[in-house]
This record gives sequence, C-alpha cells and structure tokens, in this order.
Amino acid sequence: MNVLPLAQRSSEPPGAEQILKTLRTRRQGPLLTVELNVPEEGNAVTDAMLDDLLTVLDHQDPEVRVLVLAAAGDDFCLGGDRDEFAEHLAHDPSGSGVRASGIRARRVCDALTANPAVTVARVQGRAIGAGLALALACDLRVGADTATFRLPELALGLPTAWGGLLPRLISEAGAARVRDIILTGRVVDAAEAGTLSILQRVVPEDSLDAAVADLVRPVLRRPGPALRVTKTLLNSFTAATRLADASVLDPEIMTAVLTEQRRVRPAT
Repeated sequence: MNVLPLAQRSSEPPGAEQILKTLRTRRQGPLLTVELNVPEEGNAVTDAMLDDLLTVLDHQDPEVRVLVLAAAGDDFCLGGDRDEFAEHLAHDPSGSGVRASGIRARRVCDALTANPAVTVARVQGRAIGAGLALALACDLRVGADTATFRLPELALGLPTAWGGLLPRLISEAGAARVRDIILTGRVVDAAEAGTLSILQRVVPEDSLDAAVADLVRPVLRRPGPALRVTKTLLNSFTAATRLADASVLDPEIMTAVLTEQRRVRPAT
C-alpha cells in the first residue's frame, strides 16, 4: 500500500516512512498516505490516535496535494474506544475527559475537511461510528465492494455527535435516508453506500489500491494553487447549503448524555 511521514523535507528519500504510536505514514512526492495502524484493535479511535492524527495534519508539508487516509488490517475503523470513554467517566464523572476527547475529534475531522490537500478515504471492511465520521471528513471515498457502514450509537445509549458526522452525512446522503440509518442502526453495504454518496467509487476488494491510484493520479497533476482554491470554493458552497451547523456542540452533547446516563444508571 502507498502510505506518507509528517512533514517530509526535500532531503528525505522517496517513499520515506514514519511509524507513530497508532499510525504509519509514507510520503511520496506530493502524495501523503496516512494509515490507521492498530489492526488488532480494529483501528478503534482513541485519544492517542486523535493526537497522532493532529500531529500529522498540523505539520503537513504544504507541497502535499493529496492525502490518502487508509487503514491496516481487515477493517477501516470499528469506531470510538468505549472502554476509554468509560475510563474518562470513572476518572472524572463530570465528563471533562469525554469533552476533551470530543474536541480532539472535531479538530481532526475539521482538519481533514479543510486540509489544503485533497483528502481521499480508502475504505475496506467495516467503518462504524467514528470510522464513518473520519471517512466522511474526506473529500473523496473509495471503498471495497465488501465494505459496510453502521451507526450503532443510539442502541449504545449515545447521541450521533462525534466530529461533525451528522451534518456531513446529511449533506451527502440526505436527511430522510440518514434518519433511517441512525434510528434503525442497520448495516449499509457498499452498493447502497455508493447510491448515497457515502462512497463515490465501489470496486472489488483486490482492486482497491489500483482504484485509489487511478483516482489520485490526475489530481496530483493539477497545479497546486488552483487545486487549493478550488477545494476551498467547494467547501464554502457545501457549507452554505447547511444553513446552520450545530455540530460544534458535539463534545458538549456527548458529555451531557454520558454523564446523565452515569448518574441515572451508575456503573457497577
């Protein structure tokens, strides 16, 4: 898989790779690949992963034109680490840890969306909850025909309030369809994800890397200044159709729900 490092200097050799605690990156000229790299945990999103992602995104070389967000193992991402949420609440029942985690999540997803480079999600296996949010924060999404998507938060007693997921999903898939997906918690397969624009391209799993390369190749040839301005314009027009985006309150909403549930139903 083609993957990229934080901010590569010109002195670094092509294909230079860097391994962080939860990520692996590789830089190849104007292409940066960032791979979620905790496959034994289903690439579950933790505070450590959010911190690693922020480190990469905050120090990204301005010469990068395309960033591919990929994942090691069978699944793209199985969502947020609920054990870590429970630890946050056990440490501070007021929810300060949950709130801080939610703020990190929002910063990561916003950094992907507002990234000066074109961001591409490469999705295989399951993308659940926070995993779907990370993919939706990218400009383009390519998925294997075996990929599936699910938002089980409601069944877990959680609001759909992580990283600005809800307005992005409504913008891409439409409000009526999103109600169905969230309220039922059902699995969305790759074919349906394609019709909902959750995925823009669906390919056989063994063709996933080739499909990403085909998508990325022409984008890498575009002049950098025009590419950055065009992406900014696309983001601006998309944001204008949302009228209001209450997802800035996601950390507060998640904190309020979790702390209230803990108060009503104390952990045993």
